[in-house]
Amino acid sequence: MQTNFTPAQLADPHVAESEAILRKCVHCGFCTATCPTYVTLGNELDSPRGRIYLIKDMLENGRPADAEVVTHIDRCLSCLACVTTCPSGVDYMHLVDHARIHIEETYKRPLVDRLTRNLLAAVLPYPSRFRLALNLARFGRPFGGLLKRIPAMTPFVAMLNLAPRSIVAPPAFAKPGRHQPQAARRGRVAILTGCAQPVLDPAINEATIRLLTRLGVEVVVPEGEVCCGSLVHHMGREEQALASARVNIDVWMREIEGSGLDAIIVTASGCGTTIKDYGHMLRLDPAYAEKAARISALTTDITEYLASLDLPSHMPRGIAVAYHSACSMQHGQKITMAPKLLLKAAGFAVRDPAEGHLCCGSAGTYNIMQSEISGQLKARKVRNLEATKADIIATGNIGCITQIATGTGMPILHTVELLDWAYGGDMPAKLKGLKQAAG
Repeated sequence: MQTNFTPAQLADPHVAESEAILRKCVHCGFCTATCPTYVTLGNELDSPRGRIYLIKDMLENGRPADAEVVTHIDRCLSCLACVTTCPSGVDYMHLVDHARIHIEETYKRPLVDRLTRNLLAAVLPYPSRFRLALNLARFGRPFGGLLKRIPAMTPFVAMLNLAPRSIVAPPAFAKPGRHQPQAARRGRVAILTGCAQPVLDPAINEATIRLLTRLGVEVVVPEGEVCCGSLVHHMGREEQALASARVNIDVWMREIEGSGLDAIIVTASGCGTTIKDYGHMLRLDPAYAEKAARISALTTDITEYLASLDLPSHMPRGIAVAYHSACSMQHGQKITMAPKLLLKAAGFAVRDPAEGHLCCGSAGTYNIMQSEISGQLKARKVRNLEATKADIIATGNIGCITQIATGTGMPILHTVELLDWAYGGDMPAKLKGLKQAAG
């Protein structure tokens, strides 16, 4: 793609990077076939190619974002299916990140939109606040029908629909500390406890710690960890995202410089994609660039790490698992085979749903801010998962678990919960009623 940025514009390293990305696009349109919003809406401006044109025009002319640009950029899930598909290697992820920052800096959103985004940014990254919000949701549910009649309240209706009916007390494992290996020592790792996941489903990290320690891995829950920054990063609130990244980098560097770490384990693939990008996000920060790159290199999804341990195989269990590959897993981190191979080795029969490349519609806060499109994608995903006739669904991201669970009666678990069970742990609570699980 030909560009016409001025030398003065290109002096800005962010603009220069975006210009280099834009130049790689050859207008082929391969991305439209795998873009969830284009497939759903059929609007060229809701495809990666269409958004690239909008971003180019906005940045090249150095003008503030307008309502049209914001509408179509907001509809992007950042699922990155287009990056997987693109034959020219267009780095759409960093281009749309830049566009979102530009929007945040130059566009004044409608009042309700601003209030909603401020609320999400002030609550979701903080477990105690998020827990309180979920507890308060039960008081709002009786008014859900009334709120549906007010278009401006749509995001709040989506929040109420997504909120679980009950949540468990904060688990003891979440406290900073060290979990010693229960077998011959094989490594030492830190685990990202996260912000939303330990509130919505603490069993995931509990299963991870149990499994790793049984396998001989010391697991550290470091003091001072905060949200990875992903949620606000995708809202264009870059300073807030970078502030969180710096805190986590300092926390993990203390562990590295102390007793050392073999890996930083992440059990939410959305978080993993962002932390693996810390090196890029902080590349211009002289105080953090090197440290951020080191942290990104150490960050590993739990399935990547387990695949490196050469676990034994199990006899078939007679349980069919539909594996949903989260977008942040398959497109963001390019992890496609490890989770399925681990499940197969653990004795599960793994089934791939049709259209596995398409997003389920969760995408961080997307299912709140763009609930109509998200609902269509969820319905499509659920149909494909249920069509596998599997007994259960496995995935590697809490957002997908929460999203899909509201659309199906099939049990949905994190992959590591099944692996923990297969390698000596208790049967996951969600499977207690599954007949096949007794075998």
